[in-house]
Amino acid sequence: MKWSNYKYLILRRVVQFGLLLLYFGGNVLGWKMLRGDLSSSSILGVIPLSDPFAVLQILSTGALIGANALVGAIIIALFYGIIGGRAFCSWVCPVNLITDLANYIRRKLYLDRIERKVWLSRNVRYYVLILALIVSAISGLAAFEIISPITIMHRGIIFGFGSGVGFLVAIFLFDLFVTKNGWCGHICPLGATHSIIGRFAPLSVEHNHENCTLCMKCKEVCPESQVLNMIGKRSERVTKQECTNCGRCIDVCDDNALSFSIFKNLRSSDENK
Repeated sequence: MKWSNYKYLILRRVVQFGLLLLYFGGNVLGWKMLRGDLSSSSILGVIPLSDPFAVLQILSTGALIGANALVGAIIIALFYGIIGGRAFCSWVCPVNLITDLANYIRRKLYLDRIERKVWLSRNVRYYVLILALIVSAISGLAAFEIISPITIMHRGIIFGFGSGVGFLVAIFLFDLFVTKNGWCGHICPLGATHSIIGRFAPLSVEHNHENCTLCMKCKEVCPESQVLNMIGKRSERVTKQECTNCGRCIDVCDDNALSFSIFKNLRSSDENK
């Protein structure tokens, strides 16, 4: 494969490791660029950033939220509302490094061809989201933040791993042997929150049916292949909120049938029939 087949993958890793480096510098070395963690941080000590789901959990406890936290949550919601909510999952979240590795090994071992014994609805993550808010309200604690593998991995990379590493290993094995994209696509309530936030994002992947040769490489690498249901049928933007805007489908497409677009006008599906 050409290096161009990895451009978005490489860029994502640069962003992910770059952010981890900035957080490490801010928390350990005293840099001012980015301090805190993915739940609550600040840029240059001035611009607040807050995880909207974490803020919702705190609100559920009945606790008062500071203005900075609310402003930070609004900033994050607006940002991902434009570029696609689940872009957080593929471009920022450190757990993506684990799940992408599991997905890669699954493909190499052809594990997706083995009949699955466990089936999970993608709606489970929304139930987990609601449950986390209910438990937060009852316990008075931000329930998911206590066990969040995102927090465990993010802080582990910066400060060192503890017993929570077992949870991360469990996610890797779950995604590898049980269900493709099991944690991120089926269970994670933060992913569910970002799916809602980015439901109508203007930036999305677009499919050009005329260029497509039905090689299906895009569906093979896509962690949420169901969002590419238009492949081989019609030209259409990916509108399903499960899409992570990771760009891997664009990377592997040698036909230039897939690209990022911002509300680009396509011919209607009737015209493509």
